[in-house]
Amino acid sequence: MAEYDAIAREYRESKRLPFREHVERHTLFELLGDVRGAVVLDLACGDGFYTRLLKEAGAREITGVDVSAAMIELAEKREREHSLGCWYVHADVAEFEPAEPVDLVVAAYMLNYARTPGQLLRFCRVCYKSLKPGGRLVGLNNNVRNVAVASGSLRKYGLERTWDRPLAEGDAIRYTFSAGGQRFGFDNYYLTPNTHTAAFERAGFRGFRWVDVALHPSEADNPYWDEFMANPPIVAFEAER
Repeated sequence: MAEYDAIAREYRESKRLPFREHVERHTLFELLGDVRGAVVLDLACGDGFYTRLLKEAGAREITGVDVSAAMIELAEKREREHSLGCWYVHADVAEFEPAEPVDLVVAAYMLNYARTPGQLLRFCRVCYKSLKPGGRLVGLNNNVRNVAVASGSLRKYGLERTWDRPLAEGDAIRYTFSAGGQRFGFDNYYLTPNTHTAAFERAGFRGFRWVDVALHPSEADNPYWDEFMANPPIVAFEAER
């Protein structure tokens, strides 16, 4: 995770990009619904961006977990400056076990770090074991259903993604962000939609489904978003224990 330790502050700035708010955040919270009173685990929490938003939305207890020490340091610094009651743990999510099962697991861009079907299954099992019976897993992922050769340019949205073609199971997809006057990138990994479905089923989840991203109604008539929404690079998902 040295790569993420090195770009922690730049990655935090990328949360200010418009697509993060008007598409990513809107989609996630529409899918989450009412989280008031819930005990929540935010896996691969980064600098705690969604951890804080979930607490502000009414989560009773929330713990963020991330493998990057620099990301957790930023999250804890923000908690000291503006205390909301969020807890953070520096740990590999693939090894993490909460003290008690939770109502809701949120996993924003965690699954796309799995390079093999076995690693993906391991992530899914951690999520499953972390949940109470009837608990939900809700997350965001790189859109593995949209890796067409002719995908539109996302550069004007502050995002680029490149890969060797043809894209095969386990191949890297390079994500490059331009935010806050900085340009930085990192690799995620491609596993097919069928591989994801199989991993969720083997882990024990019910009702796994992909959920297409949606644009916030306030931006519905803005043609700026046409290209992004025609070829969305991100997708949401949910499943139930």
